[in-house]
Amino acid sequence: MLFSSTIKRSQTMKIGFIGLGIMGKPMAKNIMKAGYELVVNTHNPKTIQEFVDLGAEGAKNGAEVATKADVIITMLPNSPQVRELCLGEGGILETATDKTVVIDMSSIDPTESKAIAAELAKKGVEMLDCPVSGGEPKAIDGTLSVMCGGTKEIWDKYYDLLMTMAASVVYVGPIGSGNVAKLANQMIVAANIGAVAEALTFAKKAGTDPELVYKAIRGGLAGSTVLDAKAPMMLSGNYKPGFRIKLHVKDLTNALNAAHAINMPVPMTAHMMEVMQELMNHDEGGCDHDDIVRYYERMTGISIIENEKKGE
Repeated sequence: MLFSSTIKRSQTMKIGFIGLGIMGKPMAKNIMKAGYELVVNTHNPKTIQEFVDLGAEGAKNGAEVATKADVIITMLPNSPQVRELCLGEGGILETATDKTVVIDMSSIDPTESKAIAAELAKKGVEMLDCPVSGGEPKAIDGTLSVMCGGTKEIWDKYYDLLMTMAASVVYVGPIGSGNVAKLANQMIVAANIGAVAEALTFAKKAGTDPELVYKAIRGGLAGSTVLDAKAPMMLSGNYKPGFRIKLHVKDLTNALNAAHAINMPVPMTAHMMEVMQELMNHDEGGCDHDDIVRYYERMTGISIIENEKKGE
């Protein structure tokens, strides 16, 4: 079934999209729904064919995408994959021109964003780093939060394109700034979830119902989006992933690397990394990051939920 555009556009811009995984696939579909032409590449041929059936054009690698697209969006797991796609054999730089723009929406190390952008710039290729927050549900409904680094002029030019996938697209600063903002987000989220898990375990060990403690504090200064999202999951023993521990480990690794590159001590981030390493050693990397509560469970020997209600 072909997508039919509900938006008439004066431009004939063709968009390249590379990386059609859990996040990339719905993001790319929202671009098509907005009326843009798309040329796609990903590791799975079946996914490429799925997009061809929807009216997109397939490509064998980044170099071929760069011959057909004005702007190329990448959505990949981490820094090494972005570097290889942009600069490696069969990559974007092989065929890119000084009119090519790369918008990397992966969450990677900002020092790598700067380094990759510098190599692309030698051929006149512009780059934005625009990582996203919101997870798969917001990728599907097109309400992601996007944090952008690069030149303001290029950001302005592609703002409307980015908004086809998002509810919020914010310019943060020069290249690398988008990923700095994303890592700051992940540092705060990790520390907050850790604090929630610790406080609820404290309540239980002190002989007070942790669910009632949650209800008592959520309306005060301790209240937060993290508290309301994760405390009910912890209390019900629900560790089904919205955002997996192993992905948070990836982000904290990048945060630590970027912080150390500027001689910045980040003790809370480092501590949360150690907590998550303990979870990884218990084969819980595929669990939601509310699984941090099980670190406290093992450390204290108690659970904040009744055993008969406890989830896997």
